[in-house]
Amino acid sequence: MLIADQSKPFDDPNYFYELKFDGIRCLAYITKDDVDLRNKRNKNITSLFPELLKLNLQVNSRCILDGEIIVMRNGTPDFFEVQKRTLMTNPFKIKLQSSRLPATFVTYDIIYVGDKDLVDLSLEERKVILNQTVKENDRIAISKTVENHGVALFNLTKQQGLEGVVAKRKGSKYFYGKRSKDWIKFKVLEDQDYVVCGYIQKPNNMTSIIIGQYNNKEELIYKGHVTLGSSLRTLNQYKYTIIDHSPFNLPVPSGNEKAVWLDPTLVCIVEYMPSDKEGLRQPVFKGIRIDKSTKECME
Repeated sequence: MLIADQSKPFDDPNYFYELKFDGIRCLAYITKDDVDLRNKRNKNITSLFPELLKLNLQVNSRCILDGEIIVMRNGTPDFFEVQKRTLMTNPFKIKLQSSRLPATFVTYDIIYVGDKDLVDLSLEERKVILNQTVKENDRIAISKTVENHGVALFNLTKQQGLEGVVAKRKGSKYFYGKRSKDWIKFKVLEDQDYVVCGYIQKPNNMTSIIIGQYNNKEELIYKGHVTLGSSLRTLNQYKYTIIDHSPFNLPVPSGNEKAVWLDPTLVCIVEYMPSDKEGLRQPVFKGIRIDKSTKECME
């Protein structure tokens, strides 16, 4: 189940409020003897997080848990550290990283337990079952809820440098693979996903990523630039193909004459300050995401 709406913070007795964790979304399929972790594209990521292989000891029944994998650094979730883990392939290096900065699975929903599918139960009923099923330790935590004080919780997250808050409508069911308006996010910095379409290396040794999104006609539309940094090291950790033409359906504005165009196969996250004006205000490249396809990056 995915979040459909982003909103300014509000207080409403019909909602629960939870912290939005800066990690990677994950379903945990847990049996008596096994743990299977899957990202939003159903890719098995269990081997990347060996410190989570004993989550089965923390549940009293086989179950499917919804949540996020986070890595804490200096007291707050660090997206770059958990993303770094998703790029690793060497088991020895993964083991070292898991010891140095161990991940935690933060679960906020349960959609199956024992032999029972729970998706048609209310959010409140699922929360009760979740707390009955999971025993917390350093590697698994249950997301705590707040009632009535969505604005205050958001202001607190802002003060603490956290990502934001998710409001969840009381009584709501769980819809597999759907973007539901029953879940609404309040973010300190808003974000969107974009297709990586090329890059430009600037005279000051900086690099800009050229980004785009698809419209409802499945045409790739130019959306501007976001600064990557002083090198292509981040991008070079992923497979990409240089092409000899612009991937956009429409002509791109001037300023892209020195672009190196790429086959549009990668998705990146861009954070920006909320604004009523057209375009992105103070965009920041947050990273490449492997759990989303380019066709999902819509205007």
